[in-house]
Amino acid sequence: MGARSAEPLWTRDFLLATGVNLCAATVFYMLMTTLARYAAEEFGAGDALSGLAASMFIVGAIAARLVGGNLLELIGRRRTVVLAMTLFLLASVSYLPTTSLGLLLAERFVHGAAFGMTSTATITIAQSTIPPLRRSEGTGHFTLSNTVATGLGPFLGLTLIDVVGYPGLFWGAVALAAAGLAVGTGLRAPDLSLTTAERARLRRFRPRDTLAGEVVPITVFVGVIAAAYAAIITFLDSYANAEGLAVGAGAFFLVFAAVLFVARLVVGRIQDRRGDNVVLFPAIASLAVGFAALAFASNDIMVIVSAAFVGFGWGTILSSSQAIAVALVSPARLGSAVSTYYLAVDIGTGFGPALLGFAVTAVGYRNTYGLLAVVVLASAGLYHAVHGRDSSKTAAERDAR
Repeated sequence: MGARSAEPLWTRDFLLATGVNLCAATVFYMLMTTLARYAAEEFGAGDALSGLAASMFIVGAIAARLVGGNLLELIGRRRTVVLAMTLFLLASVSYLPTTSLGLLLAERFVHGAAFGMTSTATITIAQSTIPPLRRSEGTGHFTLSNTVATGLGPFLGLTLIDVVGYPGLFWGAVALAAAGLAVGTGLRAPDLSLTTAERARLRRFRPRDTLAGEVVPITVFVGVIAAAYAAIITFLDSYANAEGLAVGAGAFFLVFAAVLFVARLVVGRIQDRRGDNVVLFPAIASLAVGFAALAFASNDIMVIVSAAFVGFGWGTILSSSQAIAVALVSPARLGSAVSTYYLAVDIGTGFGPALLGFAVTAVGYRNTYGLLAVVVLASAGLYHAVHGRDSSKTAAERDAR
């Protein structure tokens, strides 16, 4: 057991896959926070169409997730990264000559599809290199690239707009996409050796083949959590401005990212040694407390405190449940498991705001965050039903199955 646990984590392909993911995710967050404003200012789009310009990226990513697992194994993992990042680069370039809102929406869809394929491939490659006894630890470390991107992307996007305008924003996206493509070409990830029957099955693209059924139960739980988390991304700024809590909201994501970063350095190791439930149940409770703190926030300090609880809760749930998902499938189904997992995340974060908008209209921001605290706390029962009651297993026990 000691020898297995000492297997290296930061291998060459793991580092390169993490680098590609960092570049792609930074572009995602850089444009997600600025494209609605761009559509409004450049094309006179109203609120609905401006929001669509941002969210069409998610629609493209969802479409890619539906077929991504099969394509990944049919084309080859390294080749998929190179082809998807090439499309990602071309989509980034295409923003520069955009002359209409319709063209912008089409570009966002293609860009999102390229991102969906890229992230599916890089996550699959990274997961294939992680030693089984360090699965949760490795997943946490890999997803640090997303953590960095959540802070770096919006900062770069808003800074570039203020300093050099929208052309500079898009050239920045092009530069990052080119860097990601360059890093991706250095990958040497081995492809699966597929039989003729396996290739025929993958080419049929049936739902039961493109999605990993073993992963669906845990992804239902993740989808609910992602939809709740979408209320932070979508409504925090408006809520803070309405309640005079702008200072706290301004510091929210800095504290959120700092706590999330630290959590991912240590929680995965605990999960590998002590089991899934030891980290998942406290994370659910932490996220619920974070929403409750927002619901009752009367000053900026409470908003900042909520950021710490939300950062630990969301960050731990996202990385720990991903480690659970990939441990449920064989190496041959790894791509499908990753696609299925992130399909649930994309659906939750992509469509959650639309549903939560009705709640905000009906009961206001405070009551919506209060209701979400209850929903998140109740999700502990859902987690217990789909996974927790059968899983206090450590990584060694899972690997021994």
